Amino acid sequence: MSVQAESWHGVPQAPPDSIFKLTAAYKEDTFPQKINLGVGAYRDDEDKPWVLPVVKKVTEILLNDPGLDHEYLPITGLPSFTSAAAKLILGADSPAITGDRVASVQTISGTGANHLGALFLSRFYGFGEGGRKVWLSNPTWVNHFAIFNNVSIEPITYPYYDPDTIGLAFQPFLNTLRTAAPRCVFLLHACAHNPTGVDPTREQWGQIADVILEKGHYAFFDCAYQGFASGDLEGDAWAVREFVKRGALHVVAPTKEAAQRIKSQLSVLQRSEISNPPAHGARLVSLILNDQTLFDEWKRDIRTMAGRIIEMRKELFRLLSEELKTPGNWEHIVNQIGMFRWGSFSQSETLQVWTG
Repeated sequence: MSVQAESWHGVPQAPPDSIFKLTAAYKEDTFPQKINLGVGAYRDDEDKPWVLPVVKKVTEILLNDPGLDHEYLPITGLPSFTSAAAKLILGADSPAITGDRVASVQTISGTGANHLGALFLSRFYGFGEGGRKVWLSNPTWVNHFAIFNNVSIEPITYPYYDPDTIGLAFQPFLNTLRTAAPRCVFLLHACAHNPTGVDPTREQWGQIADVILEKGHYAFFDCAYQGFASGDLEGDAWAVREFVKRGALHVVAPTKEAAQRIKSQLSVLQRSEISNPPAHGARLVSLILNDQTLFDEWKRDIRTMAGRIIEMRKELFRLLSEELKTPGNWEHIVNQIGMFRWGSFSQSETLQVWTG
C-alpha cells in the first residue's frame, strides 16, 4: 500500500499585511508629491530615514574594534545591554534594580519582546475566573492580537479612544478595570499610544494603578517610544516607574529569588524560539547606554526627532485652523503625542508633514 506524501494543497493563501502592502504600493506610485502615511517610521525633510549621528559614530567604533568576535551571545542576551536597558526604563535608582528583582531578556525587536512576554504568561500566569484572556485597548497596535492568539490567550478589548472628544475614554476604561474579573491581564501602552497618540495624564495613570492594585490585575506594558514621544526619557517612562513603585508591575518580581526563577524560565522559552539573540545591535546600544558622552549625544538626537515631530504638529494645526480655515476642531493634533494621529478620518495615520 502506498502512502501519498504531503502536498500542502490544504494551506490557504494568507492575505498580505495591510501596512506593508501600503508601503509597497507607495514605493511603486510615481506621483512626485506622494506622502507615506502608513508605517510609523521617522523620516527627515527629504522623506529619507535618518540614521542618528551617534549610531554612525558607534558603528565605526565597533567596526574598528580588534577584539570584537562573532561568538554566540548568552541565551538571554548581552548582559551589558539588558542591564542598561532595565535602568533606562525603570531608572538606575529603582528599588527593583538595586534589589536585583528585575529579570531582563534581549529579544528580537519589540514584537519579539511582546511575544516572549505573552508566551511566559501563557505558561506560568495564574489566570483568574475571567479565563485565558488579555485586555487590549480599542484600538491598539494590530500585531497585539496575533501575538496573543498565537500563544492561546484570547484578546478582548477595553474602551480607550473617545471619538466625541478625540481623546481618552477615561471613565469607560476605568469602569472596565473595575468590573473585569480579578487577576485579568491588561496590556497598557507606556507612552505615545499606538495608534491614537492619546495618553492618560499622570493623575489618570495614578487612578488606573489604584484599580489594578485593588483588583489584582496584571499590567503588561508595551513601551515602544520612550524618549521618542516627548524627547524626555524620564518623563516618557513615568507610568512604568509609577507602577513599579506601587508594586503593580508584576514582571518586576517581589524578591531576588523569584526574579532568578523567572529569568531561568524565560531562558528556556527563548532557547526553543531563537536560541541566541543577535549581537551587533545589542553591542551598539550597549556602548551608547554605558558611555556618558555617547549617551548624552543619543539623548540629543532623540530630542531632535521628538522636537521636530512636535513642531510639525503645531505647524499642521496652524495650517488647518489659521491659514486654510478648515472646518472643525483640530486641537487633537497638538494634544496627541508621538508619530500617530487619530481623528476625523477614522483611521490611524503616521504624522508626515514636511515644512522645510
